[in-house]
Amino acid sequence: MTAALAIEDLSVVYDHHYALKEVSLQVERGESFGLVGESGSGKSTLLRAIAGLAPVSAGTITVNGDVLGPRRDKAFYREVQMVFQDPYGSLHPRQTVDRLLLEPLAIHGFADAEQRIVRALDEVGLGSGFRFRYPHQLSGGQRQRVAIARALILEPSILLLDEPTSALDASVQAEVLNLLEEVRRARKLTFLMVSHDLAIITHLCGRLMVMQTGAEVEKLDATSLARRQVGQDYTRRLLTASAGFVRTDEPAG
Repeated sequence: MTAALAIEDLSVVYDHHYALKEVSLQVERGESFGLVGESGSGKSTLLRAIAGLAPVSAGTITVNGDVLGPRRDKAFYREVQMVFQDPYGSLHPRQTVDRLLLEPLAIHGFADAEQRIVRALDEVGLGSGFRFRYPHQLSGGQRQRVAIARALILEPSILLLDEPTSALDASVQAEVLNLLEEVRRARKLTFLMVSHDLAIITHLCGRLMVMQTGAEVEKLDATSLARRQVGQDYTRRLLTASAGFVRTDEPAG
């Protein structure tokens, strides 16, 4: 079966500096795959390159069997959506939730906008009472739920998640992570998820790639990471820096 997402020897260069250097990975359909590493390791750059927000210097990106060109078209955004780290920064402050959700539907020519908006808000646990609120009238968790609803409203098959809960309080983080996992299972979505939190990655992802200075360090499954069965010293140092995280669940497949 064709992989949902295949990256081959991908490089991103800014002013002669490699933000990504010959990175390759493959994410199967319905899989949740994690990217971990310290700040500056290239995790978010990889997501941005897939989304067309960072210039690709070399390599290929394939989505559901189609090799992407330098520009992303409407068909791409029907299949791939991104949820950003900062829910306040990613939502237009002068648009209501209704308008924020309507905009992608209008761009893509959906006729059933009303039903889709109602369904999207219900799916993320907000309900229609939030439709005409502005972002500043919402909590951080509610704003991120709106951002997730906006990403889901076009019914994509792949979500790119860039530290989707790092700006939230710990109790709210758990709620949003549980929501994401419920949605992934219900819709059979594919996730590529960036996080600096190893507990989050081992809970939500079956496999992961460790990155450092724009390059791959190693790939391994989440169970091996939780058991500290790793091959590289850098990964061991990451584990030491995250000492205290405890895995309480089997990996999500």
